[in-house]
Amino acid sequence: MTHQTLASAPSLDDDLALALRMADIADRMSMHRFRATDLIVETKPDLTPVTEADRAVERALRDELAAHRPGDSVLGEEYGTDGDARRRWILDPIDGTKNYVRGVPVWATLIALLDGDDVTVGVVSAPALSRRWWASTGHGAFGLDPSSAAPRRLHVSLVADVADASFSFSDSVGWAQRGAEGALSSLMADTWRHRAYGDFWSHMMVAEGVVDIAAEPFLESYDMAALVPIVQEAGGLLTSFDGGSALGGGSALTTNGLLHPPVLALISG
Repeated sequence: MTHQTLASAPSLDDDLALALRMADIADRMSMHRFRATDLIVETKPDLTPVTEADRAVERALRDELAAHRPGDSVLGEEYGTDGDARRRWILDPIDGTKNYVRGVPVWATLIALLDGDDVTVGVVSAPALSRRWWASTGHGAFGLDPSSAAPRRLHVSLVADVADASFSFSDSVGWAQRGAEGALSSLMADTWRHRAYGDFWSHMMVAEGVVDIAAEPFLESYDMAALVPIVQEAGGLLTSFDGGSALGGGSALTTNGLLHPPVLALISG
């Protein structure tokens, strides 16, 4: 394995630029097969669907990394872990495969760079929604959508009371297994509004300041890694349900920061 020396290590700007180029590749490939009548869909051992597009996109992203970051390791949803370098790219080729299969436009490619214990780059690209979000540590979070001709900087909301908050999640699956079914009921009852926007989108809307709380009881690291720097650089918090690292805890609670203590107490209690 080729190891990058400190002197030759790419800059954070270079890493973000690469991640954005990879997102461009993923967008072209995934959109080409979106709503295709001959899309091949299989069932994985965990009973979740996987499409030819999931696999083709991840292979393409791995090829880009092999060409431009040969010393880095890779973790992807479809093909597992390759390498053990400190710098690890984490890929989810299509987050929201069930939506993708049914023709629902809420799905995205997630690309992240984990350097040691810190996620330093995150890109979330949702081409069927014509939206993209990205961030790198210390450089802010940005979003692009059809309403703006240029990227706009993201900021979380200033809502400080749970009763005034908008809460988003995916569905009720897994909350009881996590021991948080009561917390879900309370959040739905106690917040000003609740909606199931789902998957990556809930968390990106927290970063945009249009939603205040998002939570999912069970997620893998490739579901969350790209979200972390975007939420943090927008001024929010993303932790596990016990308040620790989301990547290590297998769950995700995202808030504008102001609401994190009361919501965390509700969920962890």
